[in-house]
Amino acid sequence: MERMMKEIRRELTEHILPFWMSLKDDENGGYIGWVDYDLTRHPEAEKGCILNSRILWFFSEAYMLLHDEALRAHMEQAYQMLLRMTDETNGGVYWALNADGSVADGTKHTYNQAFAIYALSAYFRATGNRDALNRARALFQLIEEKCRDAGGYLEAFTADWQPESNEKLSENGVMASRTMNTLLHVLEGYTGLYEAWPDDQVRRRLYFILDILETHIWNPVKRRQEVFFDHEYRSLIDLYSFGHDIETSWLADHTLDVLEDEGLTARIRPILQAMARHAMEAAFTDHGFANECEKGVVNQNRIWWVQAEAVMGFMNMWHRYGDEAFRQAALKQWAFIRDKLIDPRPGSEWFWYLHEDGTPGADRPIVEPWKCPYHNGRMAIFLLREAEEAL
Repeated sequence: MERMMKEIRRELTEHILPFWMSLKDDENGGYIGWVDYDLTRHPEAEKGCILNSRILWFFSEAYMLLHDEALRAHMEQAYQMLLRMTDETNGGVYWALNADGSVADGTKHTYNQAFAIYALSAYFRATGNRDALNRARALFQLIEEKCRDAGGYLEAFTADWQPESNEKLSENGVMASRTMNTLLHVLEGYTGLYEAWPDDQVRRRLYFILDILETHIWNPVKRRQEVFFDHEYRSLIDLYSFGHDIETSWLADHTLDVLEDEGLTARIRPILQAMARHAMEAAFTDHGFANECEKGVVNQNRIWWVQAEAVMGFMNMWHRYGDEAFRQAALKQWAFIRDKLIDPRPGSEWFWYLHEDGTPGADRPIVEPWKCPYHNGRMAIFLLREAEEAL
């Protein structure tokens, strides 16, 4: 375990951080939004708000861990780009800008607003910038006013907040009115906001989301989260999303820590334990963590973010409950990442995915609007922080 933590620190400081720092776009602002598999960089590519928010979150959290003053310029670069991605007239953040700063996609997605809250809250905690906190609070109010109904959170809207079909977060041949993925990341964004600004209204919304998780998302019979829903929370497809289940198991646990409510914790934590254990049993082998299982068919691709979240979920379960099976799984999972998923080519980062035989998927880029430093960077930052706090 000690060796693993040394390797993770080295991966963060000598590989992940330098790679993303090198993508700073001084001509157009923000960070280069596309790097091909062959490592060709495309400064002319669109700049996605999800990618930029995750970059801002990453540099902010890395600064709070490492106290490296070189990271300040990168936080500011990403923050200024997020301001450009903000619709100052109608409120909210756009889906994407062109490299020249014009709007490429004006969709206002709840998922996107939540990630901007997550990023702005971390940036405020790192810098004390009150404008960032005020913007995070405004986005929280906007989600509550525009993106929620009595039953939960809605998905996609036009630039002027008219309902829009949810192509961006609907997959597997379904068109979802509600998704587990959006709910999870609203929970994550609101948790980050509550850590920066412990407001009662944010706290109430966190309870509301955890209640939806318990009553509508969690399937106790199949020990999984359902993924895509109609408006009334009827599941639209037989799908196990192993990556989201292991991610939820530790993210929601963190929310429970932040809320410090023993009764709520006693209610929700057994769900998270069952979720993590089933994901480990169903998806984990010595050769990484499977992606998902649709209608009984397991997708054996090893996707970068799923591998990182598996380490986080396993470590969380081991730290909390001392279960040796989870500790061993974490060690094996990190070894798989270290030996197979990290791209050894100079000027690269992690492969997007590996085939079942361990060969990299050359049809996917190294950077694109969803391929970011958030999952692997967060794995490193949170585990290193936890190790420091344990000393």
